[in-house]
Formats: sequence, structure tokens, C-alpha cells
Amino acid sequence: MSTATTFYLSERTDLSHFVWYDGAMSHLHTKPGQHDLTASAYIVRTDGPEPVLLLHMHKKLNQYLQFGGHVEHHEDPWKAVSHEIVEESGYHMSQLKLLQPSLRLKSISNATLHPVPVTLLTHEFPGLDHFHSDVAFAFTTNEPPASDVEEGESTIMRNFTATELRELQKDEIPENVREIGLYVLDNILASWEQVAVPE
Repeated sequence: MSTATTFYLSERTDLSHFVWYDGAMSHLHTKPGQHDLTASAYIVRTDGPEPVLLLHMHKKLNQYLQFGGHVEHHEDPWKAVSHEIVEESGYHMSQLKLLQPSLRLKSISNATLHPVPVTLLTHEFPGLDHFHSDVAFAFTTNEPPASDVEEGESTIMRNFTATELRELQKDEIPENVREIGLYVLDNILASWEQVAVPE
């Protein structure tokens, strides 16, 4: 079974910043056919009448996405998602609980054992011959973010119930983000443990 999925770009999406040679692109690998590693976070608020998924409006893609970004050369995926959460959502890691399966390896010798992700997938940017392989983690919280988002990040954030997530139009959210968000709300939240976020 292929792990590749299509990243839906709407007619509203500005692709000008993805041009390989214009120097404005944030991708770490810029040659055709190359892959960037990204890490992302699906954050669920549990303090209301029903769980809601917090997403933000991506400033360039103009669609609702989970929080996340590139894994820089000096980072592992967990360090990357930790700083992206703070920068893009305003949440401190101490405000969050991490969702993890009850049956999991909890220690290992001579290596760093990272949390279990919800998904590990690869998607292509159509027409660009560029790929992102994303490691996605799921979190819960019962409070609003303690800080503002960092300067330059999107300030448009919205909580979605599962019903509202299903009702979003195709050009408002990538289909794979909708599918993972619903998987977190409908399955992961009830079946995985909420544990302290590792340092």
C-alpha cells in the first residue's frame, strides 16, 4: 500500500513562492524530485462540550492546516514539532498532553526513542516535482494558548468539531489533513493515552 497522497492545491493557492530558482523558497532540498522532512501537530481542545481540532490558515497556501514545518538540518522531528507548536499556535509544550498508544516501546538502548506519530506520509506538490514526508503527532489541551503566535505566522486560527471538519469545502483544506483530523477526533482521542509531553 502506497504512503503517497496528493496534497490538494486550490485555485486560490499562490504557487509563485514555490519557484525553485527565485531564492524565496523555504524548502531545504530544492532540486527536482527531492524530499523534505516535516513534522506537524494536530491539537485537540477538550474543555468544551465536544472535542475540537485547532487548525490555522496557512498564509501562502490559503487553506486550513495543522501546525508544523520543516525539520531543519540540526533537528530531529520531535524538536522540530516542539518549536513549530510554540511559534505557530502560541501553546507552550507544558500546556499539552501527548496522545500515545498504550502498547508501545517505552525505552531503548543507545538511541533516542521518539513518541509514536499518528501518521508518517509523503505528499507531492503537483507540478513542482517536490515532496514532503511528514511525521504527525497528536496532542490534547484543556486551555487556550498562553502566548501569541510569533511575528510573521498566521493569526487566523479556528476550532473545528468533527462535523464542521467534514463540512469544509475542498478548497478550504487539503483532503489528507481533513482525513487525519477526523481520524484523531473519531479514533485516536478515545483509544490512545494522554501522557506528559517529553522534554
